[in-house]
Amino acid sequence: MVDITERIIESAIEVHRALGPGLLESADEEGLCHDLTLSGLSFERQRPLPVECEGIRLECGYRLDLLAENAVVAEIKAISAIEPIHEAQLLTCLRIGGWKVGRWINFNVPVLKNGICRRIL
Repeated sequence: MVDITERIIESAIEVHRALGPGLLESADEEGLCHDLTLSGLSFERQRPLPVECEGIRLECGYRLDLLAENAVVAEIKAISAIEPIHEAQLLTCLRIGGWKVGRWINFNVPVLKNGICRRIL
């Protein structure tokens, strides 16, 4: 698990060095996915996350930005600051999907290490 998260962080740092802050999340996600592909890490991009309520499957359009090695969820942000709602969303995705480790990566910071947070369910 540590290997997976380290590779995600290394790729994110490479992308941030190349592109810098200020782009849309979609550009940061594209760059990250490209670098992860080059590194050989297996991942799914924009993976659907169905929600169930009282035994009914709700097709409400939730998607994970990235699921690496079917084990680590990574949510990509390009915002001024991570808010409590972002943490709640990540923890909920982990709970619904049955994963234990998640990260959000906020590319809209001068130094990327200040935009990376880890949560464990």
